[in-house]
Amino acid sequence: MKSTRSQLFSEQRARILEAARFLFGSGSFDDVTMAEVGRLAGVARATVFNYFRTKHALADALTSEVFAGYEGMLERALALEKAPTPLLVRALFAQMGSGIEQFYRFHRGMFREIAKIQLGLDAGSAAAKARARAFERLRQLLARGQERGEIRGDVEVDDLASAFDAIANGTIHHWLYDDTTGSLRARMERAAEIFLGPVAADGLDAAPELVPDLSPPLRAAPRPPSRRAQKLRAPTSRRKPP
Repeated sequence: MKSTRSQLFSEQRARILEAARFLFGSGSFDDVTMAEVGRLAGVARATVFNYFRTKHALADALTSEVFAGYEGMLERALALEKAPTPLLVRALFAQMGSGIEQFYRFHRGMFREIAKIQLGLDAGSAAAKARARAFERLRQLLARGQERGEIRGDVEVDDLASAFDAIANGTIHHWLYDDTTGSLRARMERAAEIFLGPVAADGLDAAPELVPDLSPPLRAAPRPPSRRAQKLRAPTSRRKPP
């Protein structure tokens, strides 16, 4: 009985998250209602609230997944113990760009919520904790580069990690909301050179021909669990419930 209930819980939660992922990627985060999420997931609105007490809690769960994927990339980079740090930095920038470009609509709908976590506005949330874990992995990667003499050692590792985040996030935000012309991956590759230019050790600042694959397992693009999703975004004059 417990296994059946646990399976039902997991399946319902997964459907709710998939519905939210689709809806947040189809329109404004502010315009999506919990009732829409429930209809698209095939559950009652009250059931959505059983799993996620607020819409922001639902967004927090999705944002946690994003940071978990980023943390996985950093862990794969750390596992490549013989790879030069500048090579791994270039791989991180480039493959973050590819992943966001592939799921453009979802990230455009959610990136400002992700930014709130990065600015510390939702301290203590699950996504904030996931972000802190990823930041620690980034610190470890850069500190290892300093120990090897591949990255300048006269700069605090926290400052290096913060600069990495600022350059990466600024490039992503500008592409998502201001100018989507061209490839985000190409922009992120240029951003990696901006980061590495002042900090990579002499002789290690030339871009390599090949970079390791750090990408997280491929996830299918967000899609509605049923055909009813096409009717959910129809304009309405009635005020929507929160």
